[in-house]
Amino acid sequence: MEELIQLRKELHKYPEVSGNESKTAQRILDFLSKYKPNQVITNLGGEGVLAIYKGKEKGKSVLFRCELDALPIQEINTFEHKSSTNGVSHKCGHDGHMAILCGLAKTLFENPIEKGTIMLLFQPAEENGSGAQAIMSDPKFKEFEPDYAFALHNLPGFPLHQIVVKENAFTCAVNSIAIELHGKTSHAGEPENGINPALAISEIIVAFNSKIQADVSKENFCLITPIHINMGEKAYGVSAGYGEVHFTVRSDSNSFMQKTESDLDKITSDIAKKHKLKSIINWTEKFQANENNKEAVNYIKKAASINNLDCNEKQYPFTFGEDFGLITQHFKGAMFGLGSGENTPSLHNPDYDFPDELIQTGVSQFYQITKEILDA
Repeated sequence: MEELIQLRKELHKYPEVSGNESKTAQRILDFLSKYKPNQVITNLGGEGVLAIYKGKEKGKSVLFRCELDALPIQEINTFEHKSSTNGVSHKCGHDGHMAILCGLAKTLFENPIEKGTIMLLFQPAEENGSGAQAIMSDPKFKEFEPDYAFALHNLPGFPLHQIVVKENAFTCAVNSIAIELHGKTSHAGEPENGINPALAISEIIVAFNSKIQADVSKENFCLITPIHINMGEKAYGVSAGYGEVHFTVRSDSNSFMQKTESDLDKITSDIAKKHKLKSIINWTEKFQANENNKEAVNYIKKAASINNLDCNEKQYPFTFGEDFGLITQHFKGAMFGLGSGENTPSLHNPDYDFPDELIQTGVSQFYQITKEILDA
């Protein structure tokens, strides 16, 4: 595994944020050139790479996906492979996910499949929710229709090497709303001559808060979190005429997310109208709920059993978003978790680092899934 560990550390040392993963993609291509896929497609949905391995006979096709991007987080680790880019680091383990998929490429080269097709997708821009949509919209991807699609995510807080599965919603739908409120600026001593958005912002916050159902074990889970507020300037003689407020919204299903979006749009419009404000609403960074297919989950569980890995069947979905959810809207597929240690720093923490011992586990799990599907 030394080659893959060194690749992982190199990827960690030179991170790139969403939409700017050109050097990361080139490092992947350099690695793949040694393990000769039958076909490689580049610049897919931006900086994406698709490597394809084909058997001699026709058969089922399986797609495995990982992510190229890092996060705008300053790393505080001091090891040799720490990020060399100020303010950017791999704090979600995408460096490890890429190493796993490269390990699968190496395995497929050294142990060629007899039939079927394996597609390895190195996807850009997962962190901001735009990458999967860009891939699905790219004409170069239109010809590919995998029978199954799989992805994994490392999970701090779960035992090392444990496989975490769940049918139906594995991760929540997540959407972000940015609300602009346009009024009229005036002298602070004559506020009646202006239209200040302060009361509207406070009413929106209270109204949104009333829509929360924060218990993920109950029906219609909905978590609405205030993220950012901006209003006026630090000019004490001026009554503000403009304000904005941002939230993230989470739901355990795509259908309930759509209803929630509609409800919040109406609440905002009604409050703005009441206060004679013009409202502009933008929904951004959308993540579809990751709705796992039962048959795909069974392949994951069977592979885990053959690999003698502990398998944890989770009862409720994770509340974070993952844009692999869009891929599971189009193809039968599933995401599963790979435990990265119960006492490991959490994802997106400035001291997180992907455990290298997980690379072999991820490769073995993905490869066993290919055997289960293609040899059936």
